[in-house]
Amino acid sequence: MSGKSILYIGGTGTISAACVARSLERGDSVTVLNRGTGRQPLPDGAQSVTADARDRQSVRDALGNREFDVVAQFVAFTPDQVATDIELYEGRTGQYVFISSASAYEKPPRRLPITESTPLRNPFWQYSRDKIACEDLLVNSFRERALPITIVRPSHTYDHRLFPNLGGWTDVARMRAGKPVLIHGDGTSLWTLTHSEDFAVGFTGLLGHPDAIGEAFTITGDHAPTWNQIYGWLADAAGVESPDFVHVASETIARLQPPLGPGLLGDRSHSVLFDTTKLRALVPEFRTTITFDEGARRLLAHYEAHPELQTIDVELDAAFDRIAAAALSSLNA
Repeated sequence: MSGKSILYIGGTGTISAACVARSLERGDSVTVLNRGTGRQPLPDGAQSVTADARDRQSVRDALGNREFDVVAQFVAFTPDQVATDIELYEGRTGQYVFISSASAYEKPPRRLPITESTPLRNPFWQYSRDKIACEDLLVNSFRERALPITIVRPSHTYDHRLFPNLGGWTDVARMRAGKPVLIHGDGTSLWTLTHSEDFAVGFTGLLGHPDAIGEAFTITGDHAPTWNQIYGWLADAAGVESPDFVHVASETIARLQPPLGPGLLGDRSHSVLFDTTKLRALVPEFRTTITFDEGARRLLAHYEAHPELQTIDVELDAAFDRIAAAALSSLNA
């Protein structure tokens, strides 16, 4: 199924950049539409089109009458943005692929593993509810007039630039400074991590696949370490032998640092395991090849090679100090 014409909307993010590279490797004709302010340059062979994906006329001017075998939308988050896409691309693509989120699955989950038939409901996180509303719009369009949609639900996908932990590089700096590093809950819940290179294998395998039309697919690996393991591997990669980990209830962190609340209570605080049988039936080559012990080494190597990335979030660092102090005070009371 190589040789397809694919329009990537976005194309430079953690997930989409790996998919663009994979599509090029497969021999596809790749066009990337974004505002030209991406976090990394496009690989050789990808055509760049500069436009604001939210602006109908900007997209029309940039694309003209071009048609594509696949339009892959990575940067739509609300139903009005998807409605714009339907207006722009209906009738000019054989498949519209929407990147939703596995956080849309029911939280807390009533049973594991999570499958595509798990209900979509997340009362904790507006981001997830918006993704559900986007899916509803697309499913209705498929049912009413056969809009050729495919919905993809990734869970926590990372690469050599994106840390999976609460504090990112700030946590690494805290480890190295001997400061306490927060782990939500007791650190024993299971969390599925998927490297973007593995994700890209599953994703590109669905592009142009006739059996993917009208369907939703979870794309995650089968690597589900505990949070204690995740932070431990980060410490190992950072060269910290005895990190000071402090476990704090997710609800407490959410109360004391509200910006972290929705993602914690609506996703990370629950064990998540996924059954990807449906995906692997269409893309049998999909599997986990990069586990986070290796992923952590890649992250630290990249950040060590780019000192300009080693920025500490001063506000978050101070919040972690306060929360850790309160937790330790409570234990000693």
